[in-house]
Amino acid sequence: MSYSTRVLIAGGGVGGLTLAQALHHGGVDVAVYEQDPTPRTRNQGYRIHIDPTGNAALGDCLTPQVLDLLRRTSGRNGDLVTTFTTGLQRVFAQEFPDISHTQLTAVDRNTFRQGLLTGLDEIVEFGRTVSGYQVLDTGRVRVEFADGSSDEGDLLIGADGVASAIRRQLLPDAVVDDFGLRCIYGRMTLTDRLSPEEFERGLCWVSGDSTCGAGFGTVRFRTPTDERPDYLMVTLVATPHRLGVTDDALFGMSSEQLWKLSADIIADWHPVIGEIYARSDSDTFFPITFRISGQMPTWEPGTVTLLGDAIHTMPPTAGAGANTALADAATLAGEVLSAARGEKALTEAVAAYQAVMLPRGRQAIDNSRHMAARMFTD
Repeated sequence: MSYSTRVLIAGGGVGGLTLAQALHHGGVDVAVYEQDPTPRTRNQGYRIHIDPTGNAALGDCLTPQVLDLLRRTSGRNGDLVTTFTTGLQRVFAQEFPDISHTQLTAVDRNTFRQGLLTGLDEIVEFGRTVSGYQVLDTGRVRVEFADGSSDEGDLLIGADGVASAIRRQLLPDAVVDDFGLRCIYGRMTLTDRLSPEEFERGLCWVSGDSTCGAGFGTVRFRTPTDERPDYLMVTLVATPHRLGVTDDALFGMSSEQLWKLSADIIADWHPVIGEIYARSDSDTFFPITFRISGQMPTWEPGTVTLLGDAIHTMPPTAGAGANTALADAATLAGEVLSAARGEKALTEAVAAYQAVMLPRGRQAIDNSRHMAARMFTD
């Protein structure tokens, strides 16, 4: 069944595409506008952890065929989270036994995004930068693009990330702060088993001190291919002072320079860590700034709302960002489909979504902040 409701989504990341899947297959007219020129142009990270909340949201939003594709192209499930000292002395470990094969735990960000694009070719437009919007006298909303073009719909979703143009206009006083940490991401292609064995079983955090640490996460694909080799995600997280370079210098470095900077900082750590950096793919390194939303405002529900990082930006220290965006998508999809069926007004659906999304986002931000405090202790 198709409905007359038309939904515009600014942003084709994890949350926006999951929402689009649910609405499209639910019969709603939906359009997604993504500023990236292609699906493969984003340097945002490598491995994403999907938790039970994220799995439940995917189950609610996706067709069995798309969900099966995501499973087949995901990483094999890990069952352990471990913290080490720089000398690789184990400080903490938590096991997660009996994880069902049907659950996703480790996905490659780009492969996951490709899977979420399945069947959406006609409704996702890449290379379209949203610059703002207008709420029309008719009650509809017009989204505006940087090239001067526009489109109209009944509801506009800002799923356009930490630098959201929709949030800037809707909530001009909403603040996204620098969290005080920089992360240098990289990868090491895996050709044999890792040692210690904890590195094979899930996420590992090597704690330097209150200014520096390194995170490692294995992605061994359930169905590996030559185009998609297994890898170890390698991350160095540090304060700008510990990195010893300005942001202008850091974000101007080449991948090889970032690889060398990371290797130099961990040079006196356990030789196993040094070997990982020595074997890492030097052309895969890039930096990001960890950011966090300040006080999250409330606003009157209407024809514009927000999803994911566009409203609740958080550092990845609790692994909650993507999962919270997926939960947002599932909640909003359910409400919009209810309105499309005539069970409630669209504004009532948006109000119900925001009543759930805002406190959930605040809790996820708090959890990320608290986890960072635990990770960066001497």
